Amino acid sequence: MNDVARKPRKRPLTLRDVSEIAGVSEMTVSRVLRNRGDVSNATRARVLTAAKDLGYVPNKIAGALASQRVNLVAVIIPSLGNLVFPEVLTAISDVLDQTALQPVVGVTNYLPEREDKVLYEMLSWRPSGVIIAGLEHSDAAKAMMRGAGIPVVEIMDTDGTPIDSVVGISHRRAGRMMAQEIIKAGYRKIAFLGSKLPLDHRARKRFEGFTEALAKAGLEIVDQAFYEGGSSLAKGREMTARVLARSPGIDFLYYSNDKIGLGGLLHCLDAGIDVPGRLGLAGFNDISLLDGFSKRLATMDSGRAEIGRRAAEIIAARVEADETDVSGERIELTPKINRGDTLRARPSQGDYPE
Repeated sequence: MNDVARKPRKRPLTLRDVSEIAGVSEMTVSRVLRNRGDVSNATRARVLTAAKDLGYVPNKIAGALASQRVNLVAVIIPSLGNLVFPEVLTAISDVLDQTALQPVVGVTNYLPEREDKVLYEMLSWRPSGVIIAGLEHSDAAKAMMRGAGIPVVEIMDTDGTPIDSVVGISHRRAGRMMAQEIIKAGYRKIAFLGSKLPLDHRARKRFEGFTEALAKAGLEIVDQAFYEGGSSLAKGREMTARVLARSPGIDFLYYSNDKIGLGGLLHCLDAGIDVPGRLGLAGFNDISLLDGFSKRLATMDSGRAEIGRRAAEIIAARVEADETDVSGERIELTPKINRGDTLRARPSQGDYPE
């Protein structure tokens, strides 16, 4: 390695430093690092080797002064503690790894005011695109995204009107599908256990679709319980015990997510409750944690990885084509029920409402 590369520096490296080591002009270095212009393979290799040996990192902010954009994609999600979103982020990252774009993550904790702040800060860096969870945003957030002049993809939910593109599932449809499956299996006294619905829009929509399908079959929720804050096995255990104590005739528990559903399953196993004969259980999300239990919770796969992949592909394609003023895409995936071991088989006889 050249001695220049070994010396500690008190100033940032520049294109000139790379050009001196590579023996080419600063313009040539710039072309190579931006992958622009006609440069021979030998020169390109020499420049890249010099930059690597020096530890040179291009100043993307300086480049943004001319282009008005940096190669970042703002990815805004409600939680990192929720097991759902790491899978979405992994799929987004896998797609963007094949491009010059890099995801930068912001977390809102399901709070609209925090979403406004995170979005404001991220857009101030002039990213090339935005991927954001949900369709419900404040007026200020909607105005910022519409005025950014970049592709925006809202993910996870299709029950509403997107700002630009949207990739996800209909959570109302997911709720209806699960209710129909529960009814066909012969359960009739059904309770719902979930998060505070005003804060979790997708859980609220599933609940609406679920109760709509029950009403169509002449049924209604017998009992319900809600928790605040993050989901946990402990909360699922506690809520399940409480609901079964006050409504002992219940024959099915529908949970807004798998984590509290697993807590409920643990309570039932410890209490010696016959699952799914005496009591059926179902959650939502089909998280990998389900695979480690002796009984597998019935659940629904929302296609998280595909949602992340398709959203990233939309951003990458739009950026590559330099398209901003185009009609957004709408991609609605179909959720899939996994019956697991906690939803009994459908009776061979009986006609249950759809």
